[in-house]
Amino acid sequence: MDLFAQNQGSNSSLFAKAQRFGKSFMLPIAVLPAAGILLGIGGALSNPNSVKAYPFLDIGWLQNVFTIMAAAGNVVFANLAILFAIGIAVGLARSDKGTAGLSAALALLVMNSTINAMLKITGTLAKDNLAGVGQGMALGIQTLETGVFGGVAVGIMTYLLHTRFNKIELPQFLGFFGGSRFVPIVTSFSAIFLGVAMFVIWPHFQQLIFGMGGLVESTGYIGTLIYGFVLRMLGPFGLHHIFYLPFWTTALGGAEVIQGQLVEGTQRIFFAQLGDPNTTQYYIGISRFMSGRFITMMFGLLGACLAMYHTAKPEKKKLVGGLLLSAGLTSFLTGITEPIEFSFLFVAPMLYVLHAFFDGCAFMLAHILQITVGQTFSGGCIDLILFGILQGADKTNWIYIPMVGIPWFFLYYFSFKYLILKFDFKTLGREDEDEVLEAADIQKVAGHKDAERTELIINGLGGRANIVELDCCATRLRVTVKDGSKVSERMLKESGCRGVLQSGTGVQVIYGPQVTVIKNELEEVLSF
Repeated sequence: MDLFAQNQGSNSSLFAKAQRFGKSFMLPIAVLPAAGILLGIGGALSNPNSVKAYPFLDIGWLQNVFTIMAAAGNVVFANLAILFAIGIAVGLARSDKGTAGLSAALALLVMNSTINAMLKITGTLAKDNLAGVGQGMALGIQTLETGVFGGVAVGIMTYLLHTRFNKIELPQFLGFFGGSRFVPIVTSFSAIFLGVAMFVIWPHFQQLIFGMGGLVESTGYIGTLIYGFVLRMLGPFGLHHIFYLPFWTTALGGAEVIQGQLVEGTQRIFFAQLGDPNTTQYYIGISRFMSGRFITMMFGLLGACLAMYHTAKPEKKKLVGGLLLSAGLTSFLTGITEPIEFSFLFVAPMLYVLHAFFDGCAFMLAHILQITVGQTFSGGCIDLILFGILQGADKTNWIYIPMVGIPWFFLYYFSFKYLILKFDFKTLGREDEDEVLEAADIQKVAGHKDAERTELIINGLGGRANIVELDCCATRLRVTVKDGSKVSERMLKESGCRGVLQSGTGVQVIYGPQVTVIKNELEEVLSF
């Protein structure tokens, strides 16, 4: 029994740590949609091929605007390393986050400068064809192409040093440099050693990543299906960001030389190609690791919504219809799926496994049909217009998305409807009369004042004293509590959440896209 409890505690701790690490990615990810929109519009409409096809775009001042937009968006994707270094350090730090972010930026500069110095000392600093020897420019410094991995390493190192030294007390004559002021100092010195280590280790590690990328490539369509299935299965735990980001931002997702520069990662390749007038067909890896999302998010899950509506009790259809229409529009337009998924995840896990399998098949079909529509962070209509339709069918094969999507809608609809009726799953509108939470409770909470909702959430999390850490991702609160037994799922659901996922002291409360507003309200009350 003690061993079981120990294992339970270990698993809970691991979940809490993985949850914190996963949510730390959300800060840099959050800036990508805005940058993607700028680059998508600017790159597409300033491209010489687009101007040739649509002569009305050939206006001097208009082209200048598009060029500026493309440049503003491109600079974000060209500097993902520093965004992830700062984002991870800030996301993981429990306090004094500003110092953590500043220290991470400084450490990344020092690390790259150290690598530059080592390249000079060893006579391996390339004078031309930087991409051919795995070198590139980062923040104006010629260095090894460590990319996002370098940023992640710096972010983690900064977090560990910040945790260890941000409250250090030095002798009185050095007292000014104690506490927070000591963190940038120790981080900078540590970054020198990290730079030397990266100079020695990174070329071998890069070869390993390329080898793994080749292994992924060799798995073919089945590997793509497995990728989509695993990605969807990790979604409820909030760990999907950890899984897909290496494919999107590192050589695990492929590498291409674009305009003389080595670009690694599916998403980075796509956005580099956006601004390249020589691109005639976007990178095939996009079809493996991105494009399948559009089929599921814009079409498949809408079929699931209609199935849940048609199987709801007659007296509850009006209420359920409003809830599902809102969730369906969110998924269709933005690609945020949690409001739909969490409406059936807990009451019918079988449906979620089927959904994950269908999603994997959607990725496989996108790969087979070579659909190369990129995205910022999700697969909704907005991204389809920007990165598919505006780019042209010749480059993206976007036309296959609705052609596959419409049958996919009916596949979800008939399979969900059959299974809901066959096994009497208690999806929205099918709850028993004595259910603890009726669907009406979700609508009722919309009438709650913000202060009332905030107090409900605080009490549902066990009270103010029980809340250790509070953050959020795109759709869910991510909370660490002192005592997990004090968390009241009923009370949290009364506050309007779509679901609660808890493992020990790690709690995720799913609210949907409005979660950032809820988090801000909680922080004001809790003074986080």
